[in-house]
Amino acid sequence: MFKHIETDLGYADLESVTLPSHRKYLTPNGTEYPSITTVLSLLSEKSIMAWRKRVGDEEADKISRIASQRGTAVHDIIERYLNNDPAYTKGYSPHIVSSLYDLKEILDTNIGDIYALECPLYSDHLGVAGRVDCVAMYNGRLSIIDFKTSKRPKTEKYIKNYFMQEAAYAIMWEERMGIPITQLVTLIAVDYNEPQVFIEHRDNWTGELHEAIKNYKSTH
Repeated sequence: MFKHIETDLGYADLESVTLPSHRKYLTPNGTEYPSITTVLSLLSEKSIMAWRKRVGDEEADKISRIASQRGTAVHDIIERYLNNDPAYTKGYSPHIVSSLYDLKEILDTNIGDIYALECPLYSDHLGVAGRVDCVAMYNGRLSIIDFKTSKRPKTEKYIKNYFMQEAAYAIMWEERMGIPITQLVTLIAVDYNEPQVFIEHRDNWTGELHEAIKNYKSTH
């Protein structure tokens, strides 16, 4: 059983608006901030456009839709498992259950007290908002934990966006709760392969994060 620690952010949730091109959040004081996912998507925009051109819009839409649906389902089943739901596999396809089981030993072995799951956060300092997958103790250290899925193994070179996103969540958490987090953990369920674990330090990614936010704001 996972132990959950009650936390108080000062608000229950953040209102969000999702459009085809972006998502934005409304803070409790009425300020609108772009989603950190939207901000960082600019970094891969050129490669995505090239890929869409190569495979065609119809095929690209199909692949993207399937990947999005799988990613959402895997997030959901992990959340149910970490919430100690005894029926955590109910209603999910074998592929989704398999993705959880691939990560299960890592979760059981490394995750301790859980402070937040699917938690809405924002930062006035950064001017962005988002929803962090998990804030918990990981191997004895308070961490931002992100759950990902992939058809094939990733290399660090191609997932810098993940680390910048997690660094943003760490800054948001410290701003909201007054508790610093420096450990970033990325857990990736990979089809027909061993899961991947990447552990990074927040401060190694804050410089690139600030630059990405600056570039986004200069064009929006």
